[in-house]
Amino acid sequence: MNKKYDIAYFSAEIGISSSLPTYSGGLGVLAGDHIKASGDIGLNMCAITLLYREGYFKQRIDEDGIQTETYPRFDPHPLLKKLDVKFTLRLRERNVWVQAYQFDYVGHGGHTIPLYFLDTDVEENFDDDRNITLRLYSGDKDHRILQEAILGFGGTKLLEELGQNEIKTYHMNEGHCSFLALNLMEKFDGNVEKVKSLCHFTTHTPVPAGHDHFAESRAKKLLRGLLPENLELPSLVQNGRLHMTELGLYFSRSANGVSQLHGQVAQDQFSWTNIGYITNGVHHSYWMGSPFKRLYDQYLPNWRTNPEALLEIDKIPDDILLEAHQIRKNYLLGYANSQVSKALDGNTLTIGFARRSATYKRAQLIFHDLERLQSLGEGKLQIVFSGKAHPNDAAGKELIRQIVENSKSMIGKVKIIFLENYNMWLGRMITSGVDIWLNTPLRPNEASGTSGMKATLNGVPNLSVLDGWWAEGCRDGVNGWSVGDPEHPDDEKDANHLYSVLENQVIPTYYNERVKWVSIMKEAIKTGVDFTAHRMIEEYNQKYYQGK
Repeated sequence: MNKKYDIAYFSAEIGISSSLPTYSGGLGVLAGDHIKASGDIGLNMCAITLLYREGYFKQRIDEDGIQTETYPRFDPHPLLKKLDVKFTLRLRERNVWVQAYQFDYVGHGGHTIPLYFLDTDVEENFDDDRNITLRLYSGDKDHRILQEAILGFGGTKLLEELGQNEIKTYHMNEGHCSFLALNLMEKFDGNVEKVKSLCHFTTHTPVPAGHDHFAESRAKKLLRGLLPENLELPSLVQNGRLHMTELGLYFSRSANGVSQLHGQVAQDQFSWTNIGYITNGVHHSYWMGSPFKRLYDQYLPNWRTNPEALLEIDKIPDDILLEAHQIRKNYLLGYANSQVSKALDGNTLTIGFARRSATYKRAQLIFHDLERLQSLGEGKLQIVFSGKAHPNDAAGKELIRQIVENSKSMIGKVKIIFLENYNMWLGRMITSGVDIWLNTPLRPNEASGTSGMKATLNGVPNLSVLDGWWAEGCRDGVNGWSVGDPEHPDDEKDANHLYSVLENQVIPTYYNERVKWVSIMKEAIKTGVDFTAHRMIEEYNQKYYQGK
């Protein structure tokens, strides 16, 4: 290998496309957008992740709303190049073989970013070791430690094997990657300042429970010889636990949250270090529906490489923009009707809510008062839900069951469907095909919320709590609508406000003020320009990569 890379981007999951199912949720999809935009801009970067042969599970929802999971086995060989690179790590007091694969992402300008996938499903390994990288976020704490060791220790070792010895920035995307800093400590003979000069850390997790932490004693037993005897970290001083976010932050020259609000939350969480923020963005050309792509190609020809071209959206006549949206909407509803037979109607205002099923996202908020929902929505609203609950998340599964149960109670009143097996393909279909994007998290638990960015770039206005990116992007009544009291979230009050906005603003505007509705769509698209992955990567490059 001749080319030397400046930036090594580490992430436990990277979602490039649905055909490469090595991702689980928003973190992986965002990482994929990070890579795509970096390729478009031409950053000198490579990326490291794990190869999950049973990665993104297949979801089935029965008639009672019960989620079950199956794990189709992914064969990497048609898409990934098997490298002549195989090495061992000392785990559980034995040698574990790690095989490397490569996928090349080519940006719009022809620039290539290699993605390296690490795999322990190697015939020389014991069965337990072959399964380390089998599934994403599976297993117990021990399994997580081993996976993160493969990513951190194994990822840096892979770079050494490839002769990548001129890396200027190791970008840790969450705490799953933090072991890489300890490998660098060994490489640079314990020179803490040297390691710090090379590392940058991004946190996406506003909830303390969402940060991985392990008993120090257990980690040392599993990783004997890889962990130094003494780690001067606040968490270890306090309670003898290895806190992976603190590990990454401790060894980083800089760190960021993923929205202005989340940056403040993260700074409060880890007050002993300095945390800035870069608001997330999405890869605009990937998430755009096909009718809009064709329309933009005609009216705004350089929009793929220059998202600011979308600021000229007023060049597109209203009726042509509406027609393009209707084509995409009909495509979504056609698919939905083929799956659930609820006869969704193309002339009815359609709300979308699709994301990971987690309690803080409050998918049930719109069902708070079923009588009122029926009163304002009968004959005027239909709702498309989708999303997966983690296999071990009983509360998330219960949310899905409740949505299905509520949909049954509204039969003949408000059409509500749940589309199973949420993935990148379906996510793009929904975010580009509905009329309104609903987002009702319990603030400030939504660090960023990239699904709403995808919707807004497709001319779909957000109806959302002022959390994450929407706290920065919302112009109430101009490019979408806000929901609830941001300072004092309360289910009942937030639900009542949601109903009021739907009844008095959204529904009347959609049905009776089409010119105003199209104006809101166009303003949403203009807003989306500030929340593209191109803008995000330019910020990372200027603040944290360039000249480091």
